[in-house]
Amino acid sequence: MPTDIVMPQMGESIFEGTITKWLKKPGDKIQRDEPLFEISTDKVDAEIPAPATGVLEEIKVTEGTTVQVNTVVGTISSDGESAAAPKAAAEKKAAPVTTPPSPKAEAPAAAPPAAPHEEDEHARSSPLVRKIAREHNVDLSKVPGTGLGGRITKQDILAFVEGQSTQTLPPTPVAYEPPLPRPEVRLPSASMPAPAPVSRPAPAVIPGDVVPMTQMRKIIMQRMLESRRTSAHVHCMFEVDMTRIVNLRNKLKSSFEQRNGARLTFMPFFVRAAIIALQQFPIVNASVEGEAIRYHRNINMGIAVALDWGLIVPVLKTADELNFLGLQRGITDLGERARSKKLKPEEVEGSTFTVTNPGQFGAVFGLPIINQPNSAIMGVGGITKMPLVVSDRDGNDSIAIRSVVHLTLGYDHRIIDGAVADQFMAFVKKTLEGWSEDVG
Repeated sequence: MPTDIVMPQMGESIFEGTITKWLKKPGDKIQRDEPLFEISTDKVDAEIPAPATGVLEEIKVTEGTTVQVNTVVGTISSDGESAAAPKAAAEKKAAPVTTPPSPKAEAPAAAPPAAPHEEDEHARSSPLVRKIAREHNVDLSKVPGTGLGGRITKQDILAFVEGQSTQTLPPTPVAYEPPLPRPEVRLPSASMPAPAPVSRPAPAVIPGDVVPMTQMRKIIMQRMLESRRTSAHVHCMFEVDMTRIVNLRNKLKSSFEQRNGARLTFMPFFVRAAIIALQQFPIVNASVEGEAIRYHRNINMGIAVALDWGLIVPVLKTADELNFLGLQRGITDLGERARSKKLKPEEVEGSTFTVTNPGQFGAVFGLPIINQPNSAIMGVGGITKMPLVVSDRDGNDSIAIRSVVHLTLGYDHRIIDGAVADQFMAFVKKTLEGWSEDVG
């Protein structure tokens, strides 16, 4: 008997999902728990594993279709021979689903059978990875994969292309890559691994194309508009001298990684400083409920993560109960699982305050939109060296080169007054500039 593939329920409050991509086609052999298709809900994007080992017999729900949870979206035959008969019909039926329409007309001739290594490449990579490989004439069988089961990720193929171009080609400017400042001190993201030289793939669409929004993009659009309509947005910005922390991190990062098995990044410093300030100013950690204000018991820290296909805010629950090492590990774990589509719906719910980090891309500062139902969001700019006027204990002024970051607070003026917001940020600034906590 065939095994049904059903749309899973990714959380109690989720009742439907959109199939964004089938990773297999009818007739393909699959192993239990191997990634089979991708879905998008109003909470998370996720890869759904195969429920059984066998052959993908039929795709019942096409890409881009939204269905209720527990809907049968396909079937798996446990016997490869029994699936052989309906294979041709299933492929014909599913052809518009699994193969995007080409702008060029092609004769309907039967395609030659794929070579074994081509089938393996298809199983170990996504369409985007294969597109990048074609554009750069890369043999995917030579690319080591770091994803689940040796799957080749976008980062894997870009790193391979970068290494190949460094060895074989003279350096040439990339037309579509805007110049980025290259300060001596840069702010790496705690939720994303620090890349080597910035490398971006060629645009996935042709100028002039009209491309439908992805499900995630539609949700982001709705949430941003809702937040603008809901909260009375105001922003304030503070300049913070990070020299003390930069020197501390440079001194301890090697031993920290050897001792704890985790990279020491700047993000937990900012998160910890925000937590300390939120404990002093609980209104910034509150939410509006009708004509009432809910003061939250715990600090659930939302950490905005930029993905190749959008933006997501996983939540570090009860962050106020974690030490510095716990914050670093938690932030890194959430970021890695966000990029690999392994987050659970409850891990993107319940934030009470959010930190976002546009500085990782070179931004001096940003004016972020509040992540509802939070009442505030802190944006972290890039750390750069610049001249500052400093005063000694006797009041004598001098100019010195210091490592500086610009922090912004976007807040809901309905419940947070400007004076409170400024006091909150002044407390964050004081904590960072006079850092005294053990980093573990």
